[in-house]
Amino acid sequence: MEKRKGSGEDGKRELNSSLAAGITALVFLIIGYQTALFIHRASVLKIMERKDAPDTVFVIDRALAESILKPLSEERREASRKEVRGREVYAVKKEAEHSPAVKAVRSRAAPKSVENFRFDPNTVSVEDLVRLGFTERQALSIDNYRKKGGMFRRKTDFAESFVVTDSVYARLEPYIDIPLIDLNIADSAAFDRLPGIGGYFAAKMVEYRARLGGSYSYKEQLMDIYRFDREKFDALADLVAVGDGNIKPYPLWTLPADSLKKHPYIGSYAARGIVIYRENNPESAWTVDALEKAGVLKPEMAAKLGRCVIAAP
Repeated sequence: MEKRKGSGEDGKRELNSSLAAGITALVFLIIGYQTALFIHRASVLKIMERKDAPDTVFVIDRALAESILKPLSEERREASRKEVRGREVYAVKKEAEHSPAVKAVRSRAAPKSVENFRFDPNTVSVEDLVRLGFTERQALSIDNYRKKGGMFRRKTDFAESFVVTDSVYARLEPYIDIPLIDLNIADSAAFDRLPGIGGYFAAKMVEYRARLGGSYSYKEQLMDIYRFDREKFDALADLVAVGDGNIKPYPLWTLPADSLKKHPYIGSYAARGIVIYRENNPESAWTVDALEKAGVLKPEMAAKLGRCVIAAP
């Protein structure tokens, strides 16, 4: 019994020793890593500070200075004039020549200029993303996300990208321009990319547009599609639009009955009634309200048809 106990204690001591050795090794590894980072930063700073030749040369000869400064604007030339010990000299600034290795380090370490301009995160190029302040690796990450089928439907979608920090988004948010999907020019593929819309409803949206005469007059008409409820509409209402220039006025007062009956707000009975009404009333009386009062259209259908863009008689 005592032998077993002693054996257990030896095992614990060996385990503790191994654990202590592991912790010590980890500490030295962390210290070594931090030291390497410090040396790297110091080296970069040294390279950034080092000049292979002076960047500023003071020129006493006026003619020589003027010839060097000639390409500059008059304002910049005047700013280059200095007075040293009572003599007029010129501070001619010229970037010194550096070795390729120094140039490479400076290119990577130098702060990048940042621009602000309007952009669509779904189409902006990698080069323009870099101009907007992203690193090349971050820009490629955004591009890879798009190539795999990802898209930014709203500005907030772009904010949720893991390479877009809160500070960067706050700066770029006013410049993000994601075009709305126009219900009258989009195809089923564009509709399919909307939230909550699959291939079935995308096809129905195109089909219903045709039944309306070729265009939607207002986006709430989507809810007239079978099983297209308010919840589905609210999920995409801010992503779609009906552009005024893409609405085709419905020719209510010229179509024959067999064409009128295809409209979802008219049907066979009202189509015949509209033709009869046109034949027995002057053009001045041709209005949707008059069709309702004459009993040709039901009130709920007249309300919907009244919101449509209708061609003049």
